[in-house]
Amino acid sequence: MMLTGDIPPNQTIYIKNLNEKVKKEVSFSSSYRGMASSAKTPGLDKPNPAEDWTVVLPRRGKQKRIFHKVIIHERQKQEQLWTPADIETNPERESKLMQKIQTCMRKLESSSFWLTFLDQLQTPEIFDRFLKAVGSEGKMQMVIYGIGSIESYEPPRLQLSLAILMKRMFSWIGEVEVFDPVISLAESRVLTALGCSVLTVNEQGRRQALRPTMFFMPHCDAELYENLLEANWRHDLLGNMILFGNSFEAYEQHVSECKNLRLADSRKHIIAIRQFVNELPIDSRKQIVAFRQFVKERSIDPFSDDQFRAFHGSSWHFFDIDPHSDLCDAKP
Repeated sequence: MMLTGDIPPNQTIYIKNLNEKVKKEVSFSSSYRGMASSAKTPGLDKPNPAEDWTVVLPRRGKQKRIFHKVIIHERQKQEQLWTPADIETNPERESKLMQKIQTCMRKLESSSFWLTFLDQLQTPEIFDRFLKAVGSEGKMQMVIYGIGSIESYEPPRLQLSLAILMKRMFSWIGEVEVFDPVISLAESRVLTALGCSVLTVNEQGRRQALRPTMFFMPHCDAELYENLLEANWRHDLLGNMILFGNSFEAYEQHVSECKNLRLADSRKHIIAIRQFVNELPIDSRKQIVAFRQFVKERSIDPFSDDQFRAFHGSSWHFFDIDPHSDLCDAKP
């Protein structure tokens, strides 16, 4: 006689003398027998080994759950995988772009701005923080988010040039990874030729700093900074991070002045982390003067505004997190 009722999907049902009523045999492995002997179903006595029992496992519900997981996994893969939208390229186009970047790098390297930027990097206030973050790892990877189109615009070329010059200057800067959804196939190949790796997954700024990482993100959208902070909201992860990007202090001032709840909510991690950040702006008065001198020296009047905006408003962000501090209290 079969017992009916609401049986939880993970339970085993014992049916007596099933083989006499149903011609089809149900086979099962020895592991299932082990499960059957140890399983307990409420209101059901332990089977008598001397009698003829067949084990029926609840496969149907299990299959549904597995299928559901597969759907979710495939959907996540579709959302994350990325390939360039612009796949048209040829050697001439790539060569022309490479020449643009190399010219930009030479001009930046010989400028007063680069020398001033380098001087600031090597002050104990900043350099010691880099060495502390690198620690025993010996290397710090660089992740460049939101670089934009290096083929179409001068500011992205300047920003990339600055990152590559830093990599060449400091041996403790390791691999350089780059991502922006607007990157073309031609740009991807040129970036690879310059020693960078172009990500094939759109992380949406959610990379966890499991090892020392410099996030190079000048003039990115606030959403990317939010995603980055949310993904790293732990003492150890924040301690592995150094961020070069928009001023968090400026974001906080803007939110305070606007008094807009929706705006404040969209910047909640940026505002909450302010108490743990030591922010050092790069565009001090001395550097602004040096950059304008660079523009004047090179006589690049048509693009002077773009070049100034490439770094204007950017800061170094160092996360001073006391292991005993409670991040939960600060979490938005």
